[in-house]
Amino acid sequence: MMSMIELDPPGFQPPRPMAGDEGSRRTVLYGGYTVFSVFQPVFSVSHRRAIGYHASLRAHDEHAQQVPSHEVFTQAARRGDLLELGRLAESLHLGNFNAFDSHDEWLFLSLHPAALMDTSYGDALLAGLKALGLPPQRVVLEVSEQAGGETTRFAEIIDSLRKSGFLIALDGFGAKHSNIDRVWNLRPDIVTLDRCILAQASEHSHIERVLPGLVSLLHESGQLVLMGGLSTERDALIALECNVDFVQGTFFAGPSVEPVKPQAAAGLMDSLSAALRERVAARQRAQSARLAPYVTALETAAAQLMAGESIAHATAPLLLLGETARCFVLDGSGRQIGDNVLPPGRTSQRAKRFRPLLHSQGASWERRPYFIQAMRVPGQVHLTPPYLSINEAHLCVTASIAAHTPHGTQVLCVDINWELAAHRN
Repeated sequence: MMSMIELDPPGFQPPRPMAGDEGSRRTVLYGGYTVFSVFQPVFSVSHRRAIGYHASLRAHDEHAQQVPSHEVFTQAARRGDLLELGRLAESLHLGNFNAFDSHDEWLFLSLHPAALMDTSYGDALLAGLKALGLPPQRVVLEVSEQAGGETTRFAEIIDSLRKSGFLIALDGFGAKHSNIDRVWNLRPDIVTLDRCILAQASEHSHIERVLPGLVSLLHESGQLVLMGGLSTERDALIALECNVDFVQGTFFAGPSVEPVKPQAAAGLMDSLSAALRERVAARQRAQSARLAPYVTALETAAAQLMAGESIAHATAPLLLLGETARCFVLDGSGRQIGDNVLPPGRTSQRAKRFRPLLHSQGASWERRPYFIQAMRVPGQVHLTPPYLSINEAHLCVTASIAAHTPHGTQVLCVDINWELAAHRN
């Protein structure tokens, strides 16, 4: 039997259960609105199935017409019982989630900052879970990235909830004034990337390129990463290519009062994985075609260095290619021999601004991948992924090859301006 809870104005007796007529689902009657739970699944990319559900409220008016849930919270704020409504919502979500008859999935609960700062909150939540027979390990408490400031008290409360068995998710990372030290201080189990990051990555290729690095940083810090708000295939492909752990959004499944079937997203995940493989392969083919002239010219230049030619003479064909930024030679320890050899008449305004970094004679590049890989497999051209060049602080790809010259083993390198290539795509 469904239970309907009526919330009275402040000062009245606590709300009491009332019989309802919507099967086994619980609802809350509040100010003329019937409020109920909906659950949007959170999918594991690797497991290809739902591993949890994010709970939120929906509302119907007295004519059974759906109304925006924020109207209910606006009314609660006016009446001064916003916190009370939040607590009832949590009880509602717990009861309805328990009725799913699931065994392993998590319940994601968004917490109001005021509730967190209430010293009795954790005990009350634990008592509610115990009454339902749900262990706290089944509940992920979502904490807003902006909540609690930098207070020690807030961190202590989060740590206490974690020790009680709850999982902690830091929600909205990347919005406004997010800092990585927030992750380090609170040590959440899961970090949810803010929707604005996905929106910016969809519009700007350079942001899309750095997203995998952000996810990798969070992984190295000990967090699992969730990307939500995925509404299109492009959104989903960005998420998968970033190597996030969990995904959520209407592209996979919208909010519902019922759980999804076990294999609901398996076929879609497989299709996305295949599309991503093709996307990556197409990008690699395009990059290989673009870089082929540089690879050929670098091999020719290396042969000339081995024959005793000067770097200026050996690299002349390389310098004529349209996206060559510079050529340079390293000795067997990664120390640069001589200065950079630049294309004639191609000094950019950006290069002028970074003039202190332009001259690199004697610089040590022994820790750079292009040196390490070239020394590991001599006689073969190696290509780096796009990275930020210290010489002019722009994206570049470095091609390198180790050659045995009359002066010993040397590594010939060419920096290819990748920003020019990126703007053409």
